[in-house]
Amino acid sequence: MRKLLCALPLFAAVPLIAQSAPQTPGAVDVTRVTAGTYNTDPGHTLIGWRVSHFGFNDYFGIFGDATGTLVLDPAKPNTSTVDITIPIGKVTTASAGLTGHLLRAGKEGGKADFFGPAPADAKFVSTSVVAKGTTAKITGNLTLNGITKPVVLDTTFSGAGNNPFNKKPTVGFHATTTIKRSEFGVSYGVPVVSDEVKLDISVAFEKAS
Repeated sequence: MRKLLCALPLFAAVPLIAQSAPQTPGAVDVTRVTAGTYNTDPGHTLIGWRVSHFGFNDYFGIFGDATGTLVLDPAKPNTSTVDITIPIGKVTTASAGLTGHLLRAGKEGGKADFFGPAPADAKFVSTSVVAKGTTAKITGNLTLNGITKPVVLDTTFSGAGNNPFNKKPTVGFHATTTIKRSEFGVSYGVPVVSDEVKLDISVAFEKAS
């Protein structure tokens, strides 16, 4: 015990080496954002959708490989524009049966229940941006199933920095909105399968060379 007590002052005198926490390449820091034109990173851009099934629970799926551009000036955020194309034919769910139904042709040449076997890409084109701090309301026209309707995206800036692999300046955003699928000609199962579709969007943009 005496030896331990004698050793304590010596141990206390040894300086502890501060360990810095690892840093992620991106951070919610608007000073990292530079003006210019950005292209989506399709492999890291997802549009999730969710609907109520019979009022019991929700089922959901995603659209990936979205392409498009963002023109951004952090000094004038309200002048930003965004244009995104979403390949509906690449819809993914956890159920092969559901995915097949979404892309199934109509019976005997009739109207498909949902998108059909060769659906046109959906497209969102902004018409106005109202930014406040790190959030913004982005109003635009959504074209789905050949029908165009106005939609408002509640958007949050989620990060900026350089991609560690390709070194490109990258910015990320998260957005949500709710649409009525019947307004886009997809009314199968309404109302037992909800008309309202909640969209949850996570998008990364890389600065164009």
